[in-house]
Amino acid sequence: MVDSSGSDGVLARIAESLAGTERPAADRRQVLRLLDAVDELIRGHASGLDVKIASAALQEMEDAFEMFAPYRDDRKVTIFGSARISAGSPIYDLTVDVAGRLADEGFMVVTGAGPGLMEAGMVGAGREKSIGVSIRLPFESSANDIIINDEKHVTMRYFFTRKLMLMKESHGFLCLPGGFGTMDETFELLTLVQTGRSVPAPIVFLDPPDRPFWKPIMAGLMPTLLAHEVISPEDTGLYRITSSVDEAVRLVTGFYANFHSIRHVDDTLVVRMERPVPVADLPALRSGFAHLHGGKLFEMIGPTAAEIRDGDCLDKQRLGLSYTGKGYAPLLPLIEALNRW
Repeated sequence: MVDSSGSDGVLARIAESLAGTERPAADRRQVLRLLDAVDELIRGHASGLDVKIASAALQEMEDAFEMFAPYRDDRKVTIFGSARISAGSPIYDLTVDVAGRLADEGFMVVTGAGPGLMEAGMVGAGREKSIGVSIRLPFESSANDIIINDEKHVTMRYFFTRKLMLMKESHGFLCLPGGFGTMDETFELLTLVQTGRSVPAPIVFLDPPDRPFWKPIMAGLMPTLLAHEVISPEDTGLYRITSSVDEAVRLVTGFYANFHSIRHVDDTLVVRMERPVPVADLPALRSGFAHLHGGKLFEMIGPTAAEIRDGDCLDKQRLGLSYTGKGYAPLLPLIEALNRW
């Protein structure tokens, strides 16, 4: 927060931080870009409201980054679902069950920290395994009783910053029944993975066994989108629908049976894994996924110079490929294939 020393004090603290930072050169360049954007905001034609929005958004993102920082290396799964479904409902109990199972598998559970299914996710995971990103609304309390006053909780003013933090840190997503807010979160999530603006991750739509929700919605929606050719056929593979808690847990945990993460380095997509593809199996894999690399790079590689510089997952195995796909829907079958080893 800005202290009472005024603008001179703020500028002095920025100069001191820049001089004393031990961040890598790439991070320092990004900080300078941030300061340049602030300078342009001051010199430009932004209104007072524009400046207020930019300032508040940056401040609450910084608060959220600090809150998440100690748990950066922990696997997390975000649960989206209605605030209106109360304890005692079968959907509430389903959410408690699946969250508890994922916590037992080592995942932290991230929710919007509100009532309803957000609360159910935290009841299942328990306070120690729960992270909350709540929104300030006039008709909703700041957080549920499970996470309120916990260091793993942050409150946001804007929905767009809240959605960023609900998605940025997580390695899997469970979408339970919900209204406009849940729909907004779910379809933004699909958009981000479809367009490659977010990393590949398991997205599971969990339906109550006796009262389907997602299945009829997507059964009506997807054929229409395909008929109008506004999505690609492979985009239907971005998500899975199930009414089984066992299957939902398997889909999330199984996504990381061997696959670890990806990183783009120049023109190469680096797919990190726990175990390598056996040399004898690589030709068949290369042939089967030729549409992803166009006959160019597709081989096991060592850490790239950029990864070595950043100390980025240097202990992992790597498959390097010249990725020709648009977004990440075409990459998901390759990840599934890699998880066989």
